[in-house]
Amino acid sequence: MAKKAKVEVKQLHDSKIQPAKGKLGVMIPGMGAVSTTFVAGVEAIRKGLAAPIGSMTQMGTIRLGKRTDGRSPKVKEFVPLAGLDDLVFTGWDIFEDDMYAAASKAGVLEKDLLEKIKPRLQSIKPMKAVFDHNYVKKIDGPNVKKGKNKMELAEKLRQDIRDFRKSSGAARLVTIWCASTESFIQPTAAHQSVKAFEKALLKNDENIAPSMIYAYASMKEGVPFANGAPNLTVDIPAMLELSREYETPICGKDFKTGQTMMKTVLAPAFKARLLGLSGWYSTNILGNRDGEVLDDPGSFKTKEESKLGALEHILQPQLYPELYGNMYHKVRINYYPPRGDNKEGWDNIDIFGWLGYPMQIKVDFLCRDSILAAPIVLDLVLFLDLAQRCSELKGIGIQEWLSFYFKAPMTVPGLYPEHDLFIQLMKLKNTLRHLKGEELITHLGLEYYD
Repeated sequence: MAKKAKVEVKQLHDSKIQPAKGKLGVMIPGMGAVSTTFVAGVEAIRKGLAAPIGSMTQMGTIRLGKRTDGRSPKVKEFVPLAGLDDLVFTGWDIFEDDMYAAASKAGVLEKDLLEKIKPRLQSIKPMKAVFDHNYVKKIDGPNVKKGKNKMELAEKLRQDIRDFRKSSGAARLVTIWCASTESFIQPTAAHQSVKAFEKALLKNDENIAPSMIYAYASMKEGVPFANGAPNLTVDIPAMLELSREYETPICGKDFKTGQTMMKTVLAPAFKARLLGLSGWYSTNILGNRDGEVLDDPGSFKTKEESKLGALEHILQPQLYPELYGNMYHKVRINYYPPRGDNKEGWDNIDIFGWLGYPMQIKVDFLCRDSILAAPIVLDLVLFLDLAQRCSELKGIGIQEWLSFYFKAPMTVPGLYPEHDLFIQLMKLKNTLRHLKGEELITHLGLEYYD
């Protein structure tokens, strides 16, 4: 009897997810190092030239039932995700380079690989971007939209979206922000409701950032939006309202790539073992466009806020004042052109253990930022599309189950974000199990010893 009930539950859940039929259009504001590495990577994988290393949707598995059941299908076989062959791409950028030229200038991928996928990359040319030099002071470019106010710019973006939907034949679309970090701003009256936001667009309000215009245009066209930068963007009441009204899932912010990924791995270990933390000093050197943009104090402030939040939320100093009440946390980013996209993240960690005796850990992560970010972009595109096809997820707005991919995960107002990488992974996989009517994994394990 119990087995029959479980089957019925599965069928009920399965019926809530629409199949991934037709093409999935991926629209990317910012055709720089991250987005070109992502698109070039997808093309290389489609041609059998490389493997999708780092992508949960392509290589990950999900355990179902008990350990003794031996059921661990691939994620992409468990839930109905769009296939890589179904993806079609477009983007906006302030520079006129097509994706092949942009990827060549970014210097992340070897020329040999780029040559093998050159025709496809050359066919992806950037649409004119919405850009405000006040928000990104270190770069400028000619490929920029003009309009009498920000509402007109939003309307032009909406037309771009409609045109791409038609020209590509895409059945569904996703927008994912891969452009630069914008200058730090706090929410204002203009951000508090859709009505206030639209009035601010018409008035050219300086508090409406370009990324917000992309998000607004996307959601008005029924397109989910992911924010890969630490910008405020969709983390405001107006966007939450829009997301629910148009049933367009949103998530963000700031892709969790190098140094912060290490923090969200190490800090949970310290807390689990109740080791104290006196201080954590982090510095980065990088020489790509991201590094150049972050050389501006306003943009750095936005990034700093994103990178500083993880430790406090993981370690909970209010619950463990003796261990974490006096920790000193410093983050630095330095633009160093010779390093290009090969970032170096260096951490000095001062911890203390039994009887207060001090210890030190040094981490030197010579990482490739765009190589770490590209599979995150792929997973977010496919999972956001899944959410859009799922009646249970599409109307809730923020997709907190995708916090695994972000430095500063979005939550509903008043709820602190979960930063622990392993809890985030459990949240993600349990959400997938829940959608398919499978038992959630608690790791209690007592049933094996009855």
